[in-house]
Amino acid sequence: MSQRPRASLGRVLDDLGDSLLELLAGDPAHEGEIGGAVIHDPDDEPVHPAGALVLAVGVPPGDLPELVGDVGRRGAVGLVVRAPVVLSAALAAAVDEAGIALLGLRRGATWTQLTALLRSLLAEGDIGPAEADTLGGLPSGDLFAVANAIGALLDAPVTIEDRSSRVLAFSGRQDEADASRVETVIGRQVPERYARMLTDLGVFRELYREHRPVVVDPARLDEDRISKQRVAIAVRAGDEVLGSIWAAMDGEVTPERSAALRDAASLVALHMLRVRAGADVQRRLRTDLVSSVLEGGAGARDALGRLGLAGRPVVVLAMAQRHEVSAEHEHEPDPGGAGSLERAADALAAHLSAAVPASAVAVVGGIAYALVPLPGDGSEPEERATRLGREFCERLGSRLPVVVGIGGVGSDVSAIVASREAANRALRVLRDGVAPGTASRSVARLSDVYTQSLLLELRDLAAARGERPVGPIARLLDYDARNDSGLAETLDAWLDANGDVRSAAGALFIHPNTLRYRLRRLEQVSGLDLSDPEQRFAAMLQLRILAPR
Repeated sequence: MSQRPRASLGRVLDDLGDSLLELLAGDPAHEGEIGGAVIHDPDDEPVHPAGALVLAVGVPPGDLPELVGDVGRRGAVGLVVRAPVVLSAALAAAVDEAGIALLGLRRGATWTQLTALLRSLLAEGDIGPAEADTLGGLPSGDLFAVANAIGALLDAPVTIEDRSSRVLAFSGRQDEADASRVETVIGRQVPERYARMLTDLGVFRELYREHRPVVVDPARLDEDRISKQRVAIAVRAGDEVLGSIWAAMDGEVTPERSAALRDAASLVALHMLRVRAGADVQRRLRTDLVSSVLEGGAGARDALGRLGLAGRPVVVLAMAQRHEVSAEHEHEPDPGGAGSLERAADALAAHLSAAVPASAVAVVGGIAYALVPLPGDGSEPEERATRLGREFCERLGSRLPVVVGIGGVGSDVSAIVASREAANRALRVLRDGVAPGTASRSVARLSDVYTQSLLLELRDLAAARGERPVGPIARLLDYDARNDSGLAETLDAWLDANGDVRSAAGALFIHPNTLRYRLRRLEQVSGLDLSDPEQRFAAMLQLRILAPR
C-alpha cells in the first residue's frame, strides 16, 4: 500500500493527539522518522529499531529518568508513558540530555489501542519500499491524511468508518466534538449502544440509500454524551457501499458543505479502494515471505531478513479450525472454508501485534502460521507462545473454534523449519480430536501430545500399506458387523477406562453387569485373554491404528 513514508513524531501527535497523546517534554520535531513502535520489557534484552518509539507499559514513575537515558542512548526518538506524570527536575533533565520527546497516553486510552493505531500509521518497511503515489493530491491510501483534509475543508472533526462502523481514520481536533466522539475514536469503533440507536432511528438505512448528506440531530438520540450534530455521507464505489464519512459540526448544512461532502466521498472511495488493493498485495507478499521461510529454500534467509526476523529466536505457531474426521475422510479439505481461516489469521495477527509487534502471520497451505520472535532460555519461549495461543483461543471462544500447535524455538532457517514441523504435528492431533484427552484442548506443544502424534503417524503408515486388523480384533469386528453387537466398542471403552468396569459402563450408558456380560462374550468370540497385558496392549494398538473410532 502506498502511503506517506514512516511517520515523524510531529505526524503522530497531529494524527493521534488530543484524544490519545499529549506532549509532556522534549521536542517533537525530532530529526528522522520513526522506525517502529516497541514495548519496553524489563525482563527481556531490548531490541530497538533505529528511531524507535518506545512504549513504557507499567514502568513506575521513579524508573522513568533512567529509562529515558537508556532509550536515548539506543537511538529512540520518543518514549510514551501513562499520563498523568509529574515532570520532576530529574525527569526533565533526562529528557533534555537524551534528546527525545516524552509523550503521555491519556486516561481512557489503552496500550493495545495505541499499538494498533501506531501500526496503522507507521510504514514498517519490512516488506519493501512503496512507490510514491497520490490520489487527489494526497498520499494514496493514507486515510488519516484524507480525514485531516476533509476536516480542514469542513472546519469540523471527521471520522472515516467502514460498513461495520469501525473507525478507519480520523482527523485532528476530535476534542472539539463531544464525549461520544472521543469514546468512538479511542475505541476505534462506534460504541454498540450508539450504533443501535442509529439503526433504530433508520439513520443507516437512509445513509446507505441516499447520495446526499444525512443530518442526525443529537436531540433524537436522547444521549447526554452526544451534544453536536452529526452530518454523514455514504462512501460508494459504483453500487457498493464501502463505508461513510461522519463530521461533528454545528450549523446549517449549506449547499457548499453538501457539495464538499459529496466530493470528499468520491475521493475517500478512491483511497479506500487503494487501501483494499494495497492490503491484498501486502498480504500476498507477506504470505510469500513467510512461506519461503517455512519451506527453507534458497530464498529463506533473505525472506527472514525482509520480515525483520534475521538472527532472532523464533517460535512457529500453526493454527487451523478444529474438525472431526473419520479414517476414510481424514485428508479431505477442511469444510470450514478458507474465508473463516483468513479471518482467524487476521485476528491472530491483531492479537500478536500488541504483545509481540514484530510477528509475521500468513495462511500457507490451508494453515495459518505465525513467526513469533520470543527471546529466552530453554523452554521459556515455547511456554510464552503457549500462553499467547491460549489467550487468543479464549478471546475467540466458540465464535470461531480454532486449535494452535506450538513449535520449538530456532534462530536460523533450519531450526525454524523444524519448529514448523513440530507445530504441524501438534496441530494435527488437536485438529482431528480423535485421541483421548485432546478433544477439549485448544493449544499444545508437540511434547504435550507426542504419543498421540506417533499413533497418528503409525496409522498413516498402516493405511499406506493397506493394513487391516488381524487375529482376535479381526474376529471381533467381523462378529459386530454381522450381529450389530458393539463388542469392539465395549472393549475400546473398557481399555480406555484402564479396566474400571463402572467407569466404562458409565461412558457407554449401560449397567456394569451388562458390561461384564459383554466382556465375557467378546472373550468367547475373539479368543482374547483380557488378563494378559500383552494381549490388551495389542488390542488397544489395533483399535487405535487400524480401526479408529
